[in-house]
Amino acid sequence: MLKGPFLDRNWMGQNSDYNSSDIIMLGLPFDGTVSYRSGSRFAPEMIRLASWGLEEYSPIFDKDINDVNFNDAGDLEFPLGNTQKSLNLIEENVKQIYADNKKVFGIGGEHLVTLPEFKGVYSKYKNIAVVHFDAHTDLRKEYLGEEMSHSAVMYHIGKIIGFENIKQIGIRSGTKEEWDIMKKHNTLCHKYSDLDCIKNKDIFVTVDLDVLDTSIMPGTGTPEAGGFSFNELINWFKYLKDFNIIGADVVELSPDYDSSGVSTAVATKVIRELLMIL
Repeated sequence: MLKGPFLDRNWMGQNSDYNSSDIIMLGLPFDGTVSYRSGSRFAPEMIRLASWGLEEYSPIFDKDINDVNFNDAGDLEFPLGNTQKSLNLIEENVKQIYADNKKVFGIGGEHLVTLPEFKGVYSKYKNIAVVHFDAHTDLRKEYLGEEMSHSAVMYHIGKIIGFENIKQIGIRSGTKEEWDIMKKHNTLCHKYSDLDCIKNKDIFVTVDLDVLDTSIMPGTGTPEAGGFSFNELINWFKYLKDFNIIGADVVELSPDYDSSGVSTAVATKVIRELLMIL
């Protein structure tokens, strides 16, 4: 009998039993509507491998990854070229996660995967708000005539729950029409206390990694200069730890645009810290 040890391709520190887990990590390797640089479909696999280079302990939250009861369910397999079937597959699986009284932690993939994730969460939680970290507004009604686009994901979510229930952090790029929506509904947060108005709600957190500055996150599909440092992002997580977070995702790493592997390492640490507050 082989003795190993063998490299585990799941996230380090996971509970291998789905039924006894509280959080389900779900890989979403889809990038079918990317408007600039594709490749985020390769992120979930690369992030899993990179996780083994992290320590299990987070000094930021004084918590060990083994204290977070999560199961890595692996990657969904999508029908190439069929966006709607891919989105339906995500929604069906996330609905099942919540029917089983668990939380989802999605790893994209492009940002459109957040829409079917959200719909799956919304099947159980109605008093919900979304906290959206991003460089881009993602409030387009469509992109080049296509409504199902990663640049329209927050618009579609806003149509479901009302734009006043979206709080956006780190935004620095978008059309005038998108900025008008943000101003009209006061979605853009400038300070931590701007989130206090949704503290009585169930919170879904979505992190587009291009919220981070290109100096530390060049490996993304739509890089935008002028972003957060890692510590600035984590300080927002610290504020959110006292909110009722019922699901989250981290999206838009395109690992092949950073051959050093640093972007993947940063993405992996973002995931570890976000897991700590679920």
